[in-house]
Amino acid sequence: MGQKINPLGFRLGTTQNHHSFWFAQPKNYSEGLQEDKKIRNCIKNYIQKNRKKSSNRKIDSDSSSEVITHIEIQKEIDTIHVIIHIGFPNLLKKKGAIEELEKDIQKEVNSVNRRLNIAIEKVKEPYREPNILAEYIAFQLKNRVSFRKAMKKAIELTKKADIKGVKIKIAGRLGGKEIARAECIKKGRLPLQTIRAKIDYCCYPIRTIYGVLGVKIWIFIEEE
Repeated sequence: MGQKINPLGFRLGTTQNHHSFWFAQPKNYSEGLQEDKKIRNCIKNYIQKNRKKSSNRKIDSDSSSEVITHIEIQKEIDTIHVIIHIGFPNLLKKKGAIEELEKDIQKEVNSVNRRLNIAIEKVKEPYREPNILAEYIAFQLKNRVSFRKAMKKAIELTKKADIKGVKIKIAGRLGGKEIARAECIKKGRLPLQTIRAKIDYCCYPIRTIYGVLGVKIWIFIEEE
């Protein structure tokens, strides 16, 4: 039986970098780790809350969909730097959005003696990120599009990005069937056992009227 491992953790330190950059004593390490989790959860909750408001105003879903690929946190003695890597930064570009987000994070973290700097960095090739493709598939499935058609459309979007291979797997009650199953589609190469191969991965849950579907996406970017 094959032993499964997360592709990102498997390549940590070689082709995959850490998303948190700070140093702490062993007795304070758990507090710093919980603080990072609170910051990331606060940012994601803020994005989801504002996306619901924009969807109620009937704004175009493609223009208002903001998917966070990852969040980098850099801590100094008196400053916390937060870099949000996002696909389509439309909501965060509005006036007062960054200031409101900083206030929410400061309330959550209680960083009275430390300054908080938030920077937004747009992803150059959004359809190269598995989180954005997973969000696209989720939007299609919620609009009652066939799961096979949604997977094929996501594969077609990757043609715009410079990648060497992609694999998409959906599991659950597909099409509303009583028995859950898994469907997979693949294009190109995907050397999961090669450490020097730079592979991006995400696991994304989709809530539908039939239940929760699980989406896993692997993207083979390049080989170093």
